[in-house]
Amino acid sequence: MTADYINICLADDDEDDRLFFTDAFDELRINTKVSTFNDGVELMNYLNNEDSILPNVLFLDLNMPKKNGVECLLEIKKNRKLDDIAIAIYSTSSSEEHIEETFVNGANIYIKKPNDFENLKKILSEVVTMNWQYHTSGLNKENFLMRM
Repeated sequence: MTADYINICLADDDEDDRLFFTDAFDELRINTKVSTFNDGVELMNYLNNEDSILPNVLFLDLNMPKKNGVECLLEIKKNRKLDDIAIAIYSTSSSEEHIEETFVNGANIYIKKPNDFENLKKILSEVVTMNWQYHTSGLNKENFLMRM
């Protein structure tokens, strides 16, 4: 049975960024269910719980306490049960080192957090309606970094 909504998770330690993110989805006309997590440990506990409904798309901040985004990414990629989750790195950093590291370790897309609400809505809409199978089949470093 497939859900009639897109299940979204966000792991981000910044409360304002989580609020900005959920408000953007509230305004978009896309049927989503959004769950947020304060840090990587909280996220991984959820993903590893057998009763959890796995997200279609996971937005993962890099700089979090307890367990950072790269540590979560590596753990997710080691777990076959989590193979179908599209992983969007969602960070204030646009350092080439971070982009390279997350690309090599299997993230699907890298998004620099916008500082404007309208751009955020545009990016989120594009990401959650993306054909992930098509996008990842031709994934290279040029289309990995999402530019707006």
